[in-house]
Amino acid sequence: MKKHNKVRLYGAGGHSRIIQLILKKKGIVITDIFDDNPSPYQSTYTTILKGRKTLEKFPHEGSPFIIAVGDNFHRFEIAKFLQSDFMKIIHPSAVIEENVKIGKGTVVYAGAVVQPNTTIGQHVIINTLASVDHDNILEDFVHISPNATLCGLVHVGEGTHIGAGAVVIPNIKIGKWCTIGAGSVIIRDVPDYAVVVGNPGKIIRFKSSKNY
Repeated sequence: MKKHNKVRLYGAGGHSRIIQLILKKKGIVITDIFDDNPSPYQSTYTTILKGRKTLEKFPHEGSPFIIAVGDNFHRFEIAKFLQSDFMKIIHPSAVIEENVKIGKGTVVYAGAVVQPNTTIGQHVIINTLASVDHDNILEDFVHISPNATLCGLVHVGEGTHIGAGAVVIPNIKIGKWCTIGAGSVIIRDVPDYAVVVGNPGKIIRFKSSKNY
């Protein structure tokens, strides 16, 4: 696989600032940062450029992108828009064990642990100190928030957000585009589009599938 030492970011908010620091530690140069609502206060790294909603002709060609946006659905929309290659990035302090597959555009933050035989899709966020145990499957556009714990043999569907400090016990399947609230404990399977909170986790509502 070709290695790049230059990258472009799409997004200039809080996630972007963390990713900028990871890239700096790894000696990767950020050539441009794009944002749909650029502000001079969003970044101290480089000038923020206009994004897809305001540029008449977007520069798709060039260095690969990282979509530095925390919201899963926005990341999904931007990925569909960009006609570019994507870079994955892993913080030097993260632990990635043997036989782990990580897709393009995925970011693994400081202190995260990913155990053997886990498959992580594209444009996934494994946030600070998250723990992903053995034989997990995380589909595209998933976000595992800080300090969340996924035990072994957990399957997380596309676009699902696991909140900070949540715990998922072994052999659980969580559907696509779900939201698991912070601190929740998931002890049974979760259907698509469900919003789950509490210990034990309970479904409080369903999102409309029309929005996805």
